[in-house]
Amino acid sequence: MTDPAWKGHTDGKIWACVVEKGYDEGRHLVTKWVWLPGPPDTVVTDPVTLAYEAIAKMNLQPPQVRSAPGAGEIGLVNMPVWLWVERSENTYGPIERFAEVPGLRVTATGVVKAINWKMGDGKTVRCEGAGTPYSKAKGIADSPDCGHRYRKTSHEQPNCQYPVSATAEWTISWQSTLGDTGQIDMTQQATTQLRIGEAVPVLVDPGGAPSSAPAVGGC
Repeated sequence: MTDPAWKGHTDGKIWACVVEKGYDEGRHLVTKWVWLPGPPDTVVTDPVTLAYEAIAKMNLQPPQVRSAPGAGEIGLVNMPVWLWVERSENTYGPIERFAEVPGLRVTATGVVKAINWKMGDGKTVRCEGAGTPYSKAKGIADSPDCGHRYRKTSHEQPNCQYPVSATAEWTISWQSTLGDTGQIDMTQQATTQLRIGEAVPVLVDPGGAPSSAPAVGGC
């Protein structure tokens, strides 16, 4: 029982686990000796099946979208719109989970590689990162990594708002204790709405009192 395959166990048996690898003319069998407490299951589990079980344990969620201006606020034509998502394990990653059967364990690690924002005006903004949260100190500057400018108001849109969707592209890499590896791509989507108006001149009478004209028009 000095063989490393025993892993310190004194019970059970060492079994030959044979895995087919490669494709077409490169197909070949790889044998690995593993310790099991008893006879192996009669049903052979594919590592990919375990990979999906591990992914199910991640409980991936749609991205937590944020923007400036945000929902319920009014932005302006030709002014910067900042876009970002909140980072959490289930909505952005990185996140790691595993699934196993006797003699085989698969560990999966997932992370969002990009967010695709469909802005509702026919434009799509692809952001390779989570984006930068806006603060008032930024003024009217553009987002350094994830932003947009609308060229028209949203007054012709349903409810006078642009429908916006953010699709998170997940890359999930997995590896088994038998040496198999792979990658699974998945997406999660969230939606929001943005109202965009346009600045309207405000008339001021000689006495200094502004007229009742609105500061923002369009809807």
